Amino acid sequence: MSIRAVAARAGVSPATVSRVFTQPDAVALETRRRVLAVADELHYTPHPVARSLARGSTGNLGIVVPDIANSFSAVVTKAVQQEAARDGYALFVSGSDELARDEEQWARAMAPQVDGLMLVSPLMSDDALRALGPTPLVLSNRLLDALPSVVTDATEAVGHAVEHLAALGHREIVYLAGPEGFANTMRVRGYDGACRRLGLRPRRLGPFNARFSDGVRAADLVLATPATAVVAYNDEVAVGVLNRLVDRGLRVPDDLSVVGVDDTSLAEMVTPRLTTVRLPAAESGRAAVRMLLDVIAGRPGPDGPLLLQAELIVRSSTGPVRVHE
Repeated sequence: MSIRAVAARAGVSPATVSRVFTQPDAVALETRRRVLAVADELHYTPHPVARSLARGSTGNLGIVVPDIANSFSAVVTKAVQQEAARDGYALFVSGSDELARDEEQWARAMAPQVDGLMLVSPLMSDDALRALGPTPLVLSNRLLDALPSVVTDATEAVGHAVEHLAALGHREIVYLAGPEGFANTMRVRGYDGACRRLGLRPRRLGPFNARFSDGVRAADLVLATPATAVVAYNDEVAVGVLNRLVDRGLRVPDDLSVVGVDDTSLAEMVTPRLTTVRLPAAESGRAAVRMLLDVIAGRPGPDGPLLLQAELIVRSSTGPVRVHE
Protein backbone atom coordinates (compact mmCIF):
# COMPACT_ATOMS: atom_id res chain seq x y z
CA MET A 1 0.00 0.00 0.00
CA SER A 2 1.34 3.47 -0.95
CA ILE A 3 1.71 6.59 1.10
CA ARG A 4 -0.69 8.37 -1.29
CA ALA A 5 -3.45 5.87 -0.54
CA VAL A 6 -3.02 6.46 3.20
CA ALA A 7 -3.05 10.22 2.67
CA ALA A 8 -6.22 10.08 0.56
CA ARG A 9 -8.08 7.89 3.05
CA ALA A 10 -6.99 10.08 6.02
CA GLY A 11 -7.72 13.34 4.22
CA VAL A 12 -4.20 14.73 4.54
CA SER A 13 -1.23 15.28 2.26
CA PRO A 14 1.44 12.61 1.63
CA ALA A 15 3.91 14.97 3.34
CA THR A 16 1.81 14.85 6.51
CA VAL A 17 1.78 11.04 6.45
CA SER A 18 5.56 11.10 6.09
CA ARG A 19 5.92 13.44 9.08
CA VAL A 20 3.74 11.17 11.23
CA PHE A 21 6.34 8.43 10.86
CA THR A 22 9.51 10.54 10.84
CA GLN A 23 8.66 13.65 12.93
CA PRO A 24 5.53 12.74 14.91
CA ASP A 25 5.84 15.71 17.27
CA ALA A 26 5.40 18.04 14.29
CA VAL A 27 1.86 16.72 13.62
CA ALA A 28 -1.23 17.48 15.69
CA LEU A 29 -2.23 14.63 17.98
CA GLU A 30 -5.68 14.11 16.44
CA THR A 31 -4.25 14.09 12.91
CA ARG A 32 -1.52 11.73 13.99
CA ARG A 33 -4.02 9.28 15.46
CA ARG A 34 -6.16 9.38 12.30
CA VAL A 35 -3.19 8.72 10.03
CA LEU A 36 -1.91 5.84 12.20
CA ALA A 37 -5.37 4.26 12.29
CA VAL A 38 -5.64 4.40 8.49
CA ALA A 39 -2.09 3.08 8.09
CA ASP A 40 -2.95 0.17 10.35
CA GLU A 41 -6.18 -0.50 8.46
CA LEU A 42 -4.37 -0.48 5.10
CA HIS A 43 -1.35 -2.42 6.46
CA TYR A 44 1.00 0.40 5.48
CA THR A 45 4.53 0.65 6.85
CA PRO A 46 7.05 3.27 5.70
CA HIS A 47 10.11 2.13 3.79
CA PRO A 48 12.89 1.59 6.40
CA VAL A 49 15.58 3.29 4.31
CA ALA A 50 13.46 6.39 3.73
CA ARG A 51 12.52 6.52 7.40
CA SER A 52 16.16 6.21 8.46
CA LEU A 53 17.28 8.95 6.10
CA ALA A 54 14.57 11.24 7.42
CA ARG A 55 15.73 10.61 10.97
CA GLY A 56 19.36 11.17 10.08
CA SER A 57 20.31 7.60 10.92
CA THR A 58 21.00 4.39 9.02
CA GLY A 59 18.92 1.96 11.06
CA ASN A 60 21.92 -0.37 11.05
CA LEU A 61 24.39 -1.67 13.61
CA GLY A 62 27.70 -3.33 12.75
CA ILE A 63 29.75 -6.09 14.33
CA VAL A 64 33.24 -7.33 13.51
CA VAL A 65 34.14 -10.75 14.91
CA PRO A 66 37.46 -12.62 14.76
CA ASP A 67 36.09 -15.47 12.63
CA ILE A 68 32.56 -15.80 11.25
CA ALA A 69 32.92 -19.60 11.06
CA ASN A 70 33.93 -19.88 14.73
CA SER A 71 31.22 -21.35 16.97
CA PHE A 72 31.67 -18.73 19.70
CA SER A 73 31.46 -15.87 17.18
CA ALA A 74 28.28 -17.40 15.78
CA VAL A 75 26.61 -17.48 19.20
CA VAL A 76 27.56 -13.85 19.90
CA THR A 77 26.42 -12.69 16.45
CA LYS A 78 23.05 -14.42 16.72
CA ALA A 79 22.39 -12.86 20.14
CA VAL A 80 23.43 -9.42 18.84
CA GLN A 81 21.16 -9.75 15.80
CA GLN A 82 18.16 -10.76 17.89
CA GLU A 83 18.68 -7.95 20.41
CA ALA A 84 19.22 -5.36 17.66
CA ALA A 85 16.08 -6.46 15.83
CA ARG A 86 14.00 -5.79 18.93
CA ASP A 87 14.88 -2.12 18.52
CA GLY A 88 14.32 -2.15 14.77
CA TYR A 89 17.96 -2.33 13.72
CA ALA A 90 19.46 -4.45 10.96
CA LEU A 91 22.93 -5.92 11.56
CA PHE A 92 25.98 -5.80 9.30
CA VAL A 93 28.48 -8.60 10.07
CA SER A 94 32.10 -9.03 9.10
CA GLY A 95 34.96 -11.32 10.14
CA SER A 96 38.62 -10.37 10.39
CA ASP A 97 40.10 -13.90 10.17
CA GLU A 98 42.06 -12.90 13.29
CA LEU A 99 44.11 -10.34 11.32
CA ALA A 100 44.40 -6.86 12.83
CA ARG A 101 44.85 -5.33 9.38
CA ASP A 102 41.64 -6.85 8.02
CA GLU A 103 39.78 -6.03 11.22
CA GLU A 104 40.69 -2.36 10.91
CA GLN A 105 39.82 -2.33 7.22
CA TRP A 106 36.36 -3.79 7.80
CA ALA A 107 35.66 -1.54 10.78
CA ARG A 108 36.59 1.57 8.80
CA ALA A 109 34.46 0.49 5.85
CA MET A 110 31.48 -0.31 8.05
CA ALA A 111 31.58 2.76 10.32
CA PRO A 112 29.94 5.28 7.89
CA GLN A 113 27.12 2.82 7.14
CA VAL A 114 25.97 2.11 10.69
CA ASP A 115 24.69 4.02 13.70
CA GLY A 116 27.01 2.09 16.01
CA LEU A 117 29.73 -0.54 15.88
CA MET A 118 30.68 -3.52 18.06
CA LEU A 119 34.12 -5.11 17.93
CA VAL A 120 34.56 -8.58 19.45
CA SER A 121 38.04 -9.31 20.85
CA PRO A 122 39.63 -6.67 18.60
CA LEU A 123 43.31 -7.01 17.76
CA MET A 124 43.92 -3.61 16.17
CA SER A 125 46.02 -0.99 17.94
CA ASP A 126 44.67 1.44 20.52
CA ASP A 127 45.22 4.35 18.11
CA ALA A 128 43.29 2.55 15.36
CA LEU A 129 40.37 1.97 17.72
CA ARG A 130 40.29 5.60 18.80
CA ALA A 131 40.39 6.70 15.14
CA LEU A 132 37.04 4.98 14.49
CA GLY A 133 35.28 7.89 16.17
CA PRO A 134 32.90 9.64 16.02
CA THR A 135 31.01 6.40 15.27
CA PRO A 136 29.55 5.09 18.57
CA LEU A 137 31.65 2.10 19.56
CA VAL A 138 31.45 -0.75 22.10
CA LEU A 139 34.22 -3.27 22.67
CA SER A 140 33.82 -6.89 23.73
CA ASN A 141 36.75 -8.51 25.53
CA ARG A 142 39.05 -5.51 25.17
CA LEU A 143 39.74 -2.65 27.57
CA LEU A 144 40.69 0.81 26.33
CA ASP A 145 40.48 4.11 28.18
CA ALA A 146 36.91 5.34 28.50
CA LEU A 147 35.48 3.27 25.65
CA PRO A 148 32.46 1.25 26.81
CA SER A 149 33.14 -2.46 26.95
CA VAL A 150 31.76 -5.85 27.96
CA VAL A 151 34.39 -8.30 29.17
CA THR A 152 34.35 -11.86 30.46
CA ASP A 153 37.04 -12.59 33.02
CA ALA A 154 37.93 -16.27 32.61
CA THR A 155 40.90 -16.05 34.98
CA GLU A 156 39.28 -17.79 37.94
CA ALA A 157 37.47 -20.42 35.87
CA VAL A 158 40.62 -21.39 33.94
CA GLY A 159 42.35 -21.69 37.33
CA HIS A 160 39.56 -24.01 38.40
CA ALA A 161 40.22 -26.14 35.30
CA VAL A 162 43.87 -26.53 36.32
CA GLU A 163 42.83 -27.37 39.88
CA HIS A 164 40.37 -29.95 38.55
CA LEU A 165 43.12 -31.64 36.53
CA ALA A 166 45.55 -31.54 39.46
CA ALA A 167 42.93 -33.17 41.68
CA LEU A 168 42.81 -36.01 39.14
CA GLY A 169 46.54 -36.51 39.61
CA HIS A 170 47.87 -34.56 36.62
CA ARG A 171 51.20 -32.88 37.28
CA GLU A 172 52.13 -32.06 33.68
CA ILE A 173 49.49 -29.76 32.21
CA VAL A 174 50.15 -27.80 29.04
CA TYR A 175 48.28 -24.67 27.90
CA LEU A 176 47.66 -24.17 24.17
CA ALA A 177 47.81 -20.40 23.74
CA GLY A 178 45.55 -18.49 21.36
CA PRO A 179 45.89 -15.16 19.53
CA GLU A 180 47.46 -12.42 21.62
CA GLY A 181 44.84 -10.20 23.23
CA PHE A 182 42.62 -9.70 26.27
CA ALA A 183 41.03 -13.18 26.12
CA ASN A 184 44.33 -15.03 25.92
CA THR A 185 45.85 -12.84 28.63
CA MET A 186 43.04 -13.75 31.05
CA ARG A 187 43.42 -17.46 30.28
CA VAL A 188 47.20 -17.35 30.75
CA ARG A 189 46.78 -15.48 34.03
CA GLY A 190 44.41 -18.14 35.34
CA TYR A 191 46.58 -21.03 34.12
CA ASP A 192 49.88 -19.62 35.41
CA GLY A 193 48.38 -18.58 38.74
CA ALA A 194 46.89 -21.99 39.40
CA CYS A 195 50.11 -23.74 38.44
CA ARG A 196 52.06 -21.60 40.90
CA ARG A 197 49.59 -22.27 43.71
CA LEU A 198 49.76 -26.01 43.08
CA GLY A 199 53.53 -26.18 42.66
CA LEU A 200 53.26 -27.16 38.98
CA ARG A 201 55.51 -26.02 36.16
CA PRO A 202 53.61 -23.84 33.66
CA ARG A 203 54.13 -25.14 30.15
CA ARG A 204 52.73 -23.35 27.08
CA LEU A 205 52.65 -24.10 23.37
CA GLY A 206 51.63 -21.65 20.64
CA PRO A 207 50.23 -19.17 19.96
CA PHE A 208 47.70 -20.88 17.73
CA ASN A 209 44.80 -19.50 15.76
CA ALA A 210 41.48 -20.28 17.43
CA ARG A 211 40.59 -22.95 14.86
CA PHE A 212 40.02 -26.69 14.63
CA SER A 213 42.95 -27.13 12.21
CA ASP A 214 45.33 -25.51 14.69
CA GLY A 215 44.17 -27.94 17.35
CA VAL A 216 45.03 -30.83 15.04
CA ARG A 217 48.51 -29.39 14.60
CA ALA A 218 48.88 -28.67 18.32
CA ALA A 219 48.10 -32.27 19.30
CA ASP A 220 51.31 -33.61 17.77
CA LEU A 221 53.30 -30.96 19.63
CA VAL A 222 51.60 -31.89 22.89
CA LEU A 223 52.50 -35.55 22.43
CA ALA A 224 56.16 -34.56 22.18
CA THR A 225 55.96 -33.29 25.78
CA PRO A 226 55.44 -35.15 29.09
CA ALA A 227 51.95 -33.62 29.37
CA THR A 228 49.07 -35.81 30.55
CA ALA A 229 46.51 -33.02 30.27
CA VAL A 230 45.79 -30.04 28.02
CA VAL A 231 43.95 -26.77 28.52
CA ALA A 232 43.17 -25.37 25.06
CA TYR A 233 42.52 -21.73 24.21
CA ASN A 234 38.99 -22.55 23.02
CA ASP A 235 36.67 -25.43 22.14
CA GLU A 236 37.62 -25.37 18.45
CA VAL A 237 41.27 -26.02 19.30
CA ALA A 238 40.31 -28.62 21.93
CA VAL A 239 38.16 -30.55 19.45
CA GLY A 240 41.01 -30.46 16.94
CA VAL A 241 43.21 -32.06 19.59
CA LEU A 242 40.59 -34.74 20.30
CA ASN A 243 40.33 -35.66 16.63
CA ARG A 244 44.07 -35.91 16.10
CA LEU A 245 44.47 -38.09 19.18
CA VAL A 246 41.89 -40.52 17.82
CA ASP A 247 43.74 -40.60 14.50
CA ARG A 248 46.89 -41.59 16.39
CA GLY A 249 45.13 -44.39 18.24
CA LEU A 250 45.00 -42.65 21.62
CA ARG A 251 42.06 -42.45 24.00
CA VAL A 252 40.67 -39.42 25.84
CA PRO A 253 40.80 -39.16 28.82
CA ASP A 254 42.74 -42.40 29.40
CA ASP A 255 45.85 -41.25 27.54
CA LEU A 256 45.33 -37.49 27.70
CA SER A 257 42.75 -35.26 29.41
CA VAL A 258 41.50 -32.29 27.38
CA VAL A 259 39.83 -29.05 28.51
CA GLY A 260 38.43 -26.35 26.23
CA VAL A 261 37.13 -22.83 26.75
CA ASP A 262 33.80 -21.35 25.51
CA ASP A 263 31.25 -24.17 25.99
CA THR A 264 29.88 -23.89 22.47
CA SER A 265 27.65 -26.58 20.95
CA LEU A 266 30.84 -28.42 19.93
CA ALA A 267 31.47 -29.36 23.55
CA GLU A 268 28.29 -31.47 23.67
CA MET A 269 28.60 -32.88 20.13
CA VAL A 270 31.99 -34.59 20.37
CA THR A 271 32.88 -37.92 21.98
CA PRO A 272 33.91 -37.81 24.73
CA ARG A 273 31.88 -34.75 25.69
CA LEU A 274 34.24 -31.86 26.38
CA THR A 275 35.11 -30.49 29.78
CA THR A 276 35.27 -26.75 29.20
CA VAL A 277 35.12 -23.27 30.71
CA ARG A 278 31.71 -21.79 29.92
CA LEU A 279 31.76 -18.19 28.69
CA PRO A 280 28.45 -16.25 28.62
CA ALA A 281 28.61 -15.63 24.86
CA ALA A 282 24.96 -14.79 24.22
CA GLU A 283 24.71 -12.66 27.36
CA SER A 284 27.79 -10.67 26.35
CA GLY A 285 26.32 -10.03 22.89
CA ARG A 286 23.00 -8.83 24.26
CA ALA A 287 24.72 -6.63 26.84
CA ALA A 288 26.93 -5.07 24.16
CA VAL A 289 23.90 -4.14 22.05
CA ARG A 290 22.12 -2.54 25.00
CA MET A 291 25.28 -0.62 25.86
CA LEU A 292 25.70 0.51 22.25
CA LEU A 293 22.09 1.71 22.00
CA ASP A 294 22.65 3.78 25.15
CA VAL A 295 25.73 5.35 23.56
CA ILE A 296 23.81 6.11 20.35
CA ALA A 297 20.96 7.71 22.30
CA GLY A 298 23.33 9.70 24.50
CA ARG A 299 22.19 7.96 27.65
CA PRO A 300 24.68 7.60 30.51
CA GLY A 301 26.41 4.24 30.63
CA PRO A 302 28.20 2.35 33.41
CA ASP A 303 31.21 3.94 35.08
CA GLY A 304 33.48 1.13 33.90
CA PRO A 305 33.44 -2.07 31.86
CA LEU A 306 30.62 -4.54 32.37
CA LEU A 307 32.28 -7.63 33.84
CA LEU A 308 30.83 -11.11 33.25
CA GLN A 309 32.06 -14.32 34.84
CA ALA A 310 32.96 -17.75 33.42
CA GLU A 311 32.54 -21.17 35.05
CA LEU A 312 34.06 -24.63 34.69
CA ILE A 313 31.79 -27.34 33.25
CA VAL A 314 33.13 -30.85 33.92
CA ARG A 315 32.30 -33.56 31.40
CA SER A 316 33.95 -36.79 30.26
CA SER A 317 37.07 -35.55 28.40
CA THR A 318 38.95 -35.32 31.70
CA GLY A 319 39.81 -38.20 34.01
CA PRO A 320 42.42 -39.53 36.43
CA VAL A 321 46.00 -39.57 35.23
CA ARG A 322 46.91 -42.97 33.84
CA VAL A 323 49.41 -44.89 35.94
CA HIS A 324 51.87 -46.81 33.77
CA GLU A 325 53.03 -50.10 35.26
